[in-house]
Amino acid sequence: MLAFAATRWPGLMPPNFSATYALVFCAGVYFPGSLAGWLPLVTLLATDVALGLHHRALYLENPTGYTHPVAILSPWLLVNYTLYGGLIWLGRRLTSRASFLTLLGGGVLGAILFYLVTNTFSWLSNPVYPKTLAGWLQALSGGVPGYPPTWEFFRNTLTSGGLFTAFFVGAMKLSEATEEQEEEAPAEESGDDQPEKTKA
Repeated sequence: MLAFAATRWPGLMPPNFSATYALVFCAGVYFPGSLAGWLPLVTLLATDVALGLHHRALYLENPTGYTHPVAILSPWLLVNYTLYGGLIWLGRRLTSRASFLTLLGGGVLGAILFYLVTNTFSWLSNPVYPKTLAGWLQALSGGVPGYPPTWEFFRNTLTSGGLFTAFFVGAMKLSEATEEQEEEAPAEESGDDQPEKTKA
């Protein structure tokens, strides 16, 4: 969790390239009980507060040259945390015994849903977008003129969601396989000793 929090610092990852979507989904799959909910959300909240303080400090140093939002906590976070909760819920619908491809698909689906919902909210709340189908498609593809197109953010969201989910699930599957082999080894050894005792 500490390593994950560190990756959220500005400049360490490309825009929207994040382990967040995969982490909250996999927390729902693997973390027991209430730990699946509060641990990733508290970690995210702590890093969001730290990021807000960081941006506020930069703004106070240079108010005219800094365009990033300076609120420590913004209304956007309510949307994000609702979605994080949804990804945890999605992970809880699956089990660690599900196949690698099923869990990978769940992580990718979560990243896609996150992108669609946040950009739809942007379309509804941003007066730049016309409230038409064309405006919604603009929010999902081109974005606001003068800024990088949103399809690039979608590419990074989808790529990072797939890569980090594959990494987390792959590590857990490998760990489970190792534990099963260790459990089977003593059983096989005790089984090999039995015929010798019978002969004696």
